[in-house]
Amino acid sequence: MKSKQKGFYFGWYIVITSMVITMLTVGLRLGIGPFVLPMMEDLEISRTFISTIIAVSMIMYGVGMPLAGYLCEKYSTKFVLLLGLVIIELSIVGTVLTDNVWFFFFAYGVALSFGLSFTSPVAVTPIIGRWFVRQRGKALFSLSTGSMAGIAIFNPLATFLIEATGWRSTMFIFGLIFLILIIPAALFIFKEDVPEGADTLNDYSEKKPVTQTASPSLTIRDAVRSKAYWQVVAGLFACGFSMNLLGSHAVPMLVDHDFDPTTASFGIGLIGLVAIFSTLVLASIADKFAKKKMLFWIYFIRGLGFLGLVFAQDTMQLYLVAALGGLVWSGSIALSSAILGDLYGIKLLGVLYGWAYLGHQIGGAISSFLGGWGYEVFGTHVFSFGLTALILISAGVISYLIPNQLKAQTVKLDPSVGAN
Repeated sequence: MKSKQKGFYFGWYIVITSMVITMLTVGLRLGIGPFVLPMMEDLEISRTFISTIIAVSMIMYGVGMPLAGYLCEKYSTKFVLLLGLVIIELSIVGTVLTDNVWFFFFAYGVALSFGLSFTSPVAVTPIIGRWFVRQRGKALFSLSTGSMAGIAIFNPLATFLIEATGWRSTMFIFGLIFLILIIPAALFIFKEDVPEGADTLNDYSEKKPVTQTASPSLTIRDAVRSKAYWQVVAGLFACGFSMNLLGSHAVPMLVDHDFDPTTASFGIGLIGLVAIFSTLVLASIADKFAKKKMLFWIYFIRGLGFLGLVFAQDTMQLYLVAALGGLVWSGSIALSSAILGDLYGIKLLGVLYGWAYLGHQIGGAISSFLGGWGYEVFGTHVFSFGLTALILISAGVISYLIPNQLKAQTVKLDPSVGAN
């Protein structure tokens, strides 16, 4: 007879550490906004050119994720995090030391983003999925808190450091933080040996049956041939489109609209700050309500928030829109990964999530480019922010139509697979 685990479940140490790593990774990747204008002035490049660099960086961030998921399965999370750290540190050194535009393009736009994909949510989601069964939705939602903290903290902090020390020194400081955090985390926290039963042996106030939802015969080919997978990918595309537009062009957009840089950075940071607390609420209900319905409301309301941002006229309007947007800013990535785990099983989650997240980054690359190009061509940010609103609302509808279970012919041996 299995004995119940006593004390604080070790899996939550993995979640907490992953939250901090995600905060740094997402902050450095999506918090490019405060760097845009200083980099343009220092390197004497146009807004379209730096938007192209940002777009390439988003693609590279996505390209590395399927590889990160594969390496996590083949080797370990520890291996992937340490490999990512080496690439990140070399890239940051190259970024801060060069004055050559094309070397900057490679170091910052290509290598740094590729390295960050190895410390991204994709790298830690599989191990969290293995450590949690009963509270998988809550654990993955908690991971989203790190992403929101990255937006909330990074934008105002980066703005302060850039104004105080310059963008190069600021980038170097964040490189040191990565070094101090990743090494002990990889060596002492990310343990691959999950206890039998994972978190199902703990005492919880809510006792619900735990079922294995995915057929053991299900393959990656089966998964990518199913309509549900591409519905999840479509939602992540919209998520990446919106998050990367916000991270790369929201602060410059607000500055163009006569907000001062500090107000603009705080306004965008407020989205992440509110989202930290809303994530905790959403995490508590993530395993109680249909995930696809939660995705619908997140995408729909987020779309309205983008319209509010681009049309904000004064500081109070900006802060109000940011606060309301923050209520639904988090959760789309956590819910998407949880749906993938429910439908296709934990064994395939790392690879499937990695490829799906590539769609997220393709969306981010497109929006990062359109944000700068659209402003220079049309003379307004309404083009890119309005397009984002339309894409998000469409993604909400697509997500609502995700089936509750896979069709029998997809899973072959187990027609009762999956439940969202």
